[in-house]
Amino acid sequence: MQTQSVAQLTAKKCLPCEGGVDPCTLEEATAQLAQLDGWELVQGGQRIRKQWRVKNFMAGMDFFNKCAEVAEADGHHPDLHIEGYRNVAVELWTHAIGGLSENDFILAAKIDQLPIALA
Repeated sequence: MQTQSVAQLTAKKCLPCEGGVDPCTLEEATAQLAQLDGWELVQGGQRIRKQWRVKNFMAGMDFFNKCAEVAEADGHHPDLHIEGYRNVAVELWTHAIGGLSENDFILAAKIDQLPIALA
């Protein structure tokens, strides 16, 4: 995978992945993450995650609804986490390949464009 800018990523649509492709290497993922603000590698480099502290519980739920709309439009679905009523996180990976694909970075870039009411 070639490193892309946020503008390049957000201009793309996630492509269906049924497996049969190799996940991104740690080097590819690290290089791409340098283009995305606040996302980090987790689970041994197999996933990316970003956390926010939002204004209140409803702000978190509003953000998750916006994430869900973007995810559904692209057919690529993140794990959404809310803890302590205002700590939210989004975790991405491509389930079919057990690691990261371009789709994860596309969706991360699109999620970063969403409004969020921070604390």
